[in-house]
Amino acid sequence: MSDSGLSFSEVSFLVILMVEGKEVTNPYLEERYGVTLTGDTRRKLNDLKLVESRKQGRSFSHLLDEDGWARVAKEFENGIPMPRGVAGAMNLALVSLTRRLLARTGLQLNELPLSEETPTVPEVETTEPVEIESGDITTRIRAAYAKLADKPGAAVSLARLRPLLGDATREEVDNALKAMIHISGVNIDSDHNQKTLTPEARAAAVVIGAQDRHLISIGAR
Repeated sequence: MSDSGLSFSEVSFLVILMVEGKEVTNPYLEERYGVTLTGDTRRKLNDLKLVESRKQGRSFSHLLDEDGWARVAKEFENGIPMPRGVAGAMNLALVSLTRRLLARTGLQLNELPLSEETPTVPEVETTEPVEIESGDITTRIRAAYAKLADKPGAAVSLARLRPLLGDATREEVDNALKAMIHISGVNIDSDHNQKTLTPEARAAAVVIGAQDRHLISIGAR
C-alpha cells in the first residue's frame, strides 16, 4: 500500500488507463494486459473519482478521470512502491525511464504521446470552407468530419474541424466531443509528435482526462 492509500495493483490500473488514453472495456484489458478492473478495486477507484466506469453490455468499460490523471502524475513524482522480484524490478525500470524522459524533454506526463492508434496528421489548409449549421452539435461534428476525412476512421485535426461548425460555441463543441468518446467507433486522441504541433492545433485541442486531444477519427457505422 502506498502513502496515497492505493495499492500497487490499483496504481497499475491507473497507469494502464493513462497509457490507453481512452475508454476501454474489461474484455479489452483481459486480451491486452491479462487483467480486468472489477470488484472492490473498481468500486474503490470509482468512489475516489479516479476512474469512471459504466456498464457496457455484460461487462464494464473504464476511463481515467481528470483526478485519475493527477493521481498518476503524483505517484510518478513520489515514486511508486514496487513488489519484490523480477516483475517489480521491470516496473521500477520503466517508471525510472519515464521520469528521465520527462526530465530530459521538459514534457508533463499528460503531454507524452501515448496513443499508438492514430498517426500524426499534417495541418492542411482547406479552401473555401463550408460551415455546417444544421442539426445538433454531434451531428454537425460528424458531418464536418465526413467532409474532411479521406475515409472512415482517418484522423482529422480539430483545428480543421472546428471552423466548419458554424456558430457553435467553444464550450458546446468541447462538451459534445467529450460525450462522443463514449460512442463506439469514435476516438479523440493526442497527436504523437507534440513538437510539430502548430499554435492553431494546440489552441483547437479539447482537454479530456487532463490530456490535450488534437485529432478525431470516426469509423463507419
